[in-house]
Amino acid sequence: MNKLVSKSLFAATIILAVACNKKQEESKTEMTKQKPQVKIEEVVAENIPQTEVYAGTVESDVKNNISPNQPLRIKKIYVDVGDYVKKGDVLVELDKTNVRQSDIQIENQKLAIENSRLQMENQKVEFNRTAELYAVGGASKSEYDGAKLAYDQTVIAYENAQKQLNVLYTQSGLLEENTRLVSPMDGIVTVRNYDDGDMYAANPILTIEQTNPVKLIIKVSESYYDVVKEGMAVEITIDAYANQYFRGTVATKYPTIDQVTHTFPVEILMSNEKQMIRPGMYARATITMANNYHVLVPDIAIVKQIGAGDRYVYVYNDGKVSYNKVEIGQHIGDKFEIISGINSGDKVVVAGMSKLSNGNEVEVVQ
Repeated sequence: MNKLVSKSLFAATIILAVACNKKQEESKTEMTKQKPQVKIEEVVAENIPQTEVYAGTVESDVKNNISPNQPLRIKKIYVDVGDYVKKGDVLVELDKTNVRQSDIQIENQKLAIENSRLQMENQKVEFNRTAELYAVGGASKSEYDGAKLAYDQTVIAYENAQKQLNVLYTQSGLLEENTRLVSPMDGIVTVRNYDDGDMYAANPILTIEQTNPVKLIIKVSESYYDVVKEGMAVEITIDAYANQYFRGTVATKYPTIDQVTHTFPVEILMSNEKQMIRPGMYARATITMANNYHVLVPDIAIVKQIGAGDRYVYVYNDGKVSYNKVEIGQHIGDKFEIISGINSGDKVVVAGMSKLSNGNEVEVVQ
């Protein structure tokens, strides 16, 4: 009987041990199943251009207001807004009443010169006769001096009359020019303020703008003053032309810094041979200031801390993840530039972040 009990107890012990081992194995398996599953990706550093984007409005490179130098009635305007004009084209004709009056003054002055010339010739004859008499004692010194003075005065009057004629010619030329306004350059008419028959007042009759090239003036932070150089290439995008890029060049770097904004103006020129770009269009200029060697991380790996602006990345190492705070830079395609926080060669979690916390053991899946 004792042997039977002993055998029964031994069998029960064996069964209990087997059951415990099985339960431990099941517990270990369950713990393994409870590890968060993640996908990881190794990140590397690349040479990344450091670009800055500036917005502004396109302007014409040269703008010219067409106006006469005095109030006149407008006889005819030959162009309208949007017309392309060439240098020397006649744009406006104004009333020529003043020109006709000037022509009359010129003719009258010519008659005055001729009368002055005749007086001078007559006085010359009189002076020569008096001089001959004075030489032989037939005229007094005072008579000689009087004749010479009279002759000299007619010479001066004749010369002054000629000078006055030259002045009238100059004035007539200016009046003629002022009544026939021409374009000083190739360009496009962008403003017309009057119609035929109007009296010119204060505003310019027309505005002509040169649209090849065009320019963009931007304000750049003073921290880049030594970086920006004349001749630098600039990439331009224009809202009116989606997915198109235009090339520009830094033409002028202004020599002074604004004391309030701590920026300096930079003028960018853009070729516009096809006349696609128009003054007033909204544009963005992208300038590469430098190149830095930084890590690129898939944007899906970036975790934003709730209630704050901090960004984090889960870094995988030896079965665990660490919660690394990072400083992000540019968004390039589907990746973020990381300025600090992780290193080239690190493995970052790109899927499964929602169930993670710092120090978690994880299971990596493909």
